[in-house]
Amino acid sequence: MKPRPAFQLHDEQKRIIWNLRIGGPVPRTALAARLGIHNGAMTRISRELLTLGLVREAGANEPGPRGRPTIPLELDPGGCYAVGATLHPGWMEVVLVDFAGRPIGRHIEDFDSPDPRLFATVLRNRIAVLESRSEIRRARFLGIGIAATGPSTIDGPGHRMAVSRLRGWRDVDLPELFSAELGEAVWVENDATLAALAEFYDGDLASATRSALVVSIGHGVAAGAILNRDLFRGDHGNAGEIGLVFPMDGPRPSGIDLLAALQAAGEDIQSLADIDQCLDRQAPLIDTWCTRAADQLHPVLVAGAAWLDPETIVISGALPLAVLDTLTDRLGRHPMPHHLSVASPSLRTSRLGSAAVAIGAALLPIHALTAR
Repeated sequence: MKPRPAFQLHDEQKRIIWNLRIGGPVPRTALAARLGIHNGAMTRISRELLTLGLVREAGANEPGPRGRPTIPLELDPGGCYAVGATLHPGWMEVVLVDFAGRPIGRHIEDFDSPDPRLFATVLRNRIAVLESRSEIRRARFLGIGIAATGPSTIDGPGHRMAVSRLRGWRDVDLPELFSAELGEAVWVENDATLAALAEFYDGDLASATRSALVVSIGHGVAAGAILNRDLFRGDHGNAGEIGLVFPMDGPRPSGIDLLAALQAAGEDIQSLADIDQCLDRQAPLIDTWCTRAADQLHPVLVAGAAWLDPETIVISGALPLAVLDTLTDRLGRHPMPHHLSVASPSLRTSRLGSAAVAIGAALLPIHALTAR
């Protein structure tokens, strides 16, 4: 059972917040016209949101009717905040975000234990440090999002078939475990789904499109989908589990696969974070791997584009951005089949890199509060 947000918003409040999130500051009158809300109702609802501290007045800058200024509304970054955390192969990442979705604190450290309770202990300490460094009000804390690997199992939505590297995360109800260990409201979601959430909230993607596919490469390979500006999880919470297409006993377009290839070539590295050290030295190997990975991913992305008709496909993950750029370039060399008069999705590399998953995890409590 998913936790409830700290307070509840009604649908019109959520609509206003969402439009401010994707469109930026806008005067009340323009916002009312855009949403089809009567000006009187808009005044009342905006006053409610101002009282809650979730929006603020950006300042008078535009003349309104009869010469009176119209004051744009915008999200108040200090309205709430949340924490997200994830384990990459070899390290953990913790991010603190404000209500506008902007990271205001980030921590990275080596971590390679499969024990979820040890992860929770370290996370609790790191959250305390991040909070102490930020000008935030503890009363506005919404909760913690945690990224998990693997699909949900038939044992229940809180159980996941985690990768072998995180075998201790198997056969336990993760939200229940982490809520008990951390003493906070905790949301747990698949890491690729969270990468999709972060990529969608980042920059112009949310304002420019309603649907996107995000391929996330880390422990394995998976995808997340945004449809009609909301997370698409599927009936069992496993939408985007494209790793099933690539058997574990063969070459896969995964981060661990690239790490193994570099180790076999003589590199003494244990983490995806270490790949940066050998980018120049192993450039031919990495280029060959990206070409092969693109050959494997292309038919999967063609199928995804055919089924879901996304505006954009984003290549994200815990690999160095230089590797993700090369992989995107190789994918771009494969034509995306489409009718001559029909648009095909654009393809781009993540601007967030490994941080996408942790940022997406931190956005989970905020998304739960404001998603309609």
